[in-house]
Amino acid sequence: MAVNNEHKTEDRLRRQRQARLARERRRRKKRQKAIMIRAACVVVFLLLIIGIVFGVRGCLRYNNRREQQQKERQQEQAKREEKRIQKSQDALAEAQKMAAGYDYDGAIRLLKGIDNYEEDDAISAAVTALKKDEAGMVTYQVDQVEHYYFNTLVVDEDAAASSDKESVLQANQETMTVDAFNQTIQKMYEDGYVLVSIHDLVKESESKDKKQTFKNGTLRLPAGKKPFVLSQNDVSYPFELSKSGRGSKMIVGQDGKVLVQYEKPDGSVEDGDYDVVPCLDTFIENHPDFSYHGARGILGLSGYNGVLGYRTDETLGKSMEDGNVYGDYGIFDVPSETEGAKEVIKALAEEGWEFACNGYEKISYASTFDRVKADVEKWEEYVGPLIEGTDILLYPGGYDIDSWTDYSSGNQKYKYLKSQGFKFFCNIDQTNDYWLQIRSGYLRQARKKTGM
Repeated sequence: MAVNNEHKTEDRLRRQRQARLARERRRRKKRQKAIMIRAACVVVFLLLIIGIVFGVRGCLRYNNRREQQQKERQQEQAKREEKRIQKSQDALAEAQKMAAGYDYDGAIRLLKGIDNYEEDDAISAAVTALKKDEAGMVTYQVDQVEHYYFNTLVVDEDAAASSDKESVLQANQETMTVDAFNQTIQKMYEDGYVLVSIHDLVKESESKDKKQTFKNGTLRLPAGKKPFVLSQNDVSYPFELSKSGRGSKMIVGQDGKVLVQYEKPDGSVEDGDYDVVPCLDTFIENHPDFSYHGARGILGLSGYNGVLGYRTDETLGKSMEDGNVYGDYGIFDVPSETEGAKEVIKALAEEGWEFACNGYEKISYASTFDRVKADVEKWEEYVGPLIEGTDILLYPGGYDIDSWTDYSSGNQKYKYLKSQGFKFFCNIDQTNDYWLQIRSGYLRQARKKTGM
C-alpha cells in the first residue's frame, strides 16, 4: 500500500510539472505571438508612415513642378508679349520715320506686315492715320523739279581769303561758307523745298524688245512743297585747295556718321560738319521731312587727285621724277588710301548718298570725242570700281555734249556714254528755274547755283 501511494504521488507531481511546463510553453508562445503581432504592427505603422512621408513629398514635388511649369509658362508668355509690344513699338517708330519722309505706302506696308496687326489698337490706329495722310498728298510734275549744286564749302573765310593761289581765289567766288550753306538749307526748308533723288524723277521699265526705258516718275508730296535735287561738284578735296580754309577729307566717325576733317591754320585737325555731306545729314536728322523717302544728294567724283580726300590715283604713289606732277604734296600709300576711301563710300551709300562721274581730269565734255572717251575710260578704271559703278554723269564744268535738242543715236558721244551705262546727264544752266528732259533712254537735267 505504501508503495502504491508513493507511485501515485510521483505520478501526480509529474503530471503537475508537465501541466506547468505546458502552461509555460503556451504562455511563451502567446507572448511570442503577441511580440510578433506588435512587431508586425510597428512595421506596418512604420511602412504607413514612410508611405505617407513619400506620398506627401511626392505630392509636394508634383505641386512644385506644376507651379514651376506654370511659372515658366507665364514667364514665357510675358516674354512673348514683351517682344510683341517691343516689335510693335519699333515698327511704329520706323513707320513714323518713314511717314516723316512722305513714304506713307512703305509705312503702311511695314505695319500691315505685323502678325494680327488688326488686333493691336495702336497699330490699327496708326494705319488708319497713315492712310488719311497719304490721301492728302498731291502729285507733282517731275519735269519742273529744280536741281541745285554746291562746291566744297569754306570753313574759315579769313583763311580762304588770305590765300595767294589763283585757284583758291577763283574757287572762293564759286562757293559759300559752311554757315551760309546751313542758312541756305534752313531757308529752303522754310520755303517748302523737299530733297528728292534724281532716280525718283523717272520710272524704269522694260520694253518689248527687252530694253530698259524711262517714263515720268511719280512724286507724291503735301500741297505747297517744292521737290529739288542736290549735288556737289568734285568731292576730291584737291591739292590746289589744301590749307585754304576748307575741309581736307571725309572720315567715318565713331558713331558711323560721315564727318569732314578740317586742318586749322595752326596745324591742328578737327572732325565735324565742315562740308555739304555732314551739314545736310545733321539737318535731315533734325528735320526728316526735308528728305523724300530718305533721299540725299549726288556727290560728283573726279579722279585726278583721288576721291573724298583720299589719294587713290596710282600716280600719287610715285615721286615727281617718276611722273607725279603733285609730288610736292607728298608720296602716298595708294592701297591704304584706297581702303580708307572704300570705308567712307560704304557709309555714304548706306546713308542714301549717290555718286556720279564728274570726269577724271576736269576736261570739258564739249571737246572732241577722243578726249571724252579717254577721260571716261580713265575714270572707269580708277574711280568706277570704288563705287561699284554709276549711271549718273555730272558734266565737268557743266558743259553738255549737245545743244538743248534731244540726244540722238547719231551723237557719237551720247552713244558712247550710254554704252558705258550712263542714263542721267546733268549740265549747268543758270538761265532757267528748271530744265529737264525725260526720254525713253535717258534723263537730262540742268543744274544751277542757289540764289538764296
